[in-house]
Amino acid sequence: MKQQVLIAGRYRLNTTIGRGAMGEVWQAYDEMGGRPVAVKLLHSQNSEPTATARFRLEAQTAGRLSHPHVVGVLDFGEQEGRLYLVMELVDGDSLSHVLAQAGSLPAEHVAHIAAQSAAGLSAAHDQGIVHRDIKPGNLLLGADGSVKIADFGIAHFMNDPNGALTATGQIVGTSLYIAPERALGQPAGPPSDVYSLGCVLYQLLTGQPPFRAGSAIAVLHHHLDTPPVPPRELGVGLPPAFENYLLGLLAKRPDDRPTARRVAEWFASGAWRGHPEPLPAAAPRPEPKPNVTAWDAPAEPRPNAAPSSGPGSVTTYAFPSATVGSTAPAHRTRRRQRTGGRGVAVRRSKTVGTVAAVLVFLGALLIGLAWFSPDHSSADTSPTDPPSSTSPATP
Repeated sequence: MKQQVLIAGRYRLNTTIGRGAMGEVWQAYDEMGGRPVAVKLLHSQNSEPTATARFRLEAQTAGRLSHPHVVGVLDFGEQEGRLYLVMELVDGDSLSHVLAQAGSLPAEHVAHIAAQSAAGLSAAHDQGIVHRDIKPGNLLLGADGSVKIADFGIAHFMNDPNGALTATGQIVGTSLYIAPERALGQPAGPPSDVYSLGCVLYQLLTGQPPFRAGSAIAVLHHHLDTPPVPPRELGVGLPPAFENYLLGLLAKRPDDRPTARRVAEWFASGAWRGHPEPLPAAAPRPEPKPNVTAWDAPAEPRPNAAPSSGPGSVTTYAFPSATVGSTAPAHRTRRRQRTGGRGVAVRRSKTVGTVAAVLVFLGALLIGLAWFSPDHSSADTSPTDPPSSTSPATP
């Protein structure tokens, strides 16, 4: 039976869970703390000149962070010429392993990863730390679905211009996820981490990073000049709000990207589904009066005008009557007129009525004058008749 190695008198190494150029990661047990942990050991004969400095930097930066979505550093030291770093153990796999098995993930799952990863980045940025190497292999997905950011080995302190581990103009990081400004050799800032997270989310949705090419230099040129293909054009069923926001994370200019805090809040709120935000209740407004136009308004009743049933209908108009003497019969005149407009019919009826009334009146006047004239009376006698007398006759 192979004897288990004990680090610092308390961390008993069990099985290897990862191995790289700089060192190896072991699943271990903290006998003093009574809990499982992860122990990262630097190779004793490491050929990379900055390996020791990067290892110390990871312990320094991660040790300043205490956040649910950042892998916590518990201890750091050296034993038998080998540096060790003790971290909390994440029971799960990195997103690179998840991608290798699933190929891509549904939007709901990616939105959950985005919210938690951005929250961890926001905590680091608040402490003045830029991760500079966000990629699927450095995002750990626990068995409970929680996401934790790991490996701050090439992190950069924003307030320490001498904290970089590389010479001026040298690019560190993974080309598939590197921000355009860093491809130009400019210093990394918080927007650089946001861009890298956008590249990871793009790959989680589509199964491939936004840009691929035959060489790292060609990939860098794509980051600088090529717009990413919208995921829906690759056959990914994605709400338009999610796609638009994701493409905003991949903006070429750093100032055009949202902060990590805003990214975390946006995805956590469910806005990626595209549901409209509720609007405030509108103040009650008075009921509007009917908007009556000139042609809708009812016409004012006019004197002596008979009702009309509408244009084109048959309308009857009554004319005034006249009585001539005591023996003259009363005459009433009626006239029917078909017309397409009420105004024309009324005006014609008034004119005809007035003329008829004048004619009747004049006729009646002439008859009356003739009837009562002194030359024509019912008491007159013929001139040939002898005059009559009521006196007694003379003998």
